Amino acid sequence: MDFMKSLGIAASGLKAQSGRMRIIAENIANADSTAKTAGGEPYRRKVPTFASRFDRELDAKVIEAGRIARDPSPFRTKYDPGNPAADARGEVRLPNVNGLIENMDMREAQRSYEANLNMVTATRRMISRTLDILKA
Repeated sequence: MDFMKSLGIAASGLKAQSGRMRIIAENIANADSTAKTAGGEPYRRKVPTFASRFDRELDAKVIEAGRIARDPSPFRTKYDPGNPAADARGEVRLPNVNGLIENMDMREAQRSYEANLNMVTATRRMISRTLDILKA
């Protein structure tokens, strides 16, 4: 396998997973935010997507971050009539972010990132060993 192709594919995976972790972190940070106005819409969970494309320079398919979708699931509600974001019934709409799901998504993204990083490390080792053989 071509070393540059291997590094390019792994680098695209690192970049895609890094973007995924950034979106997940944004979801976690906004998990308890409310709307700015009474009865308004709170933060809506973002869902990262991926797309593969053919890289002509590498002569290989690479992964990249796709569009960011909005989760259409319903908002959570909580009765809190004293909250400035409460509607006429005293209900406050909270983001449709589930901390457990976000934490599991983050763990999966971290493991995918680590797998790509291990690929870069292994490729670097192979390059180093190849150079050592050529020196001998």
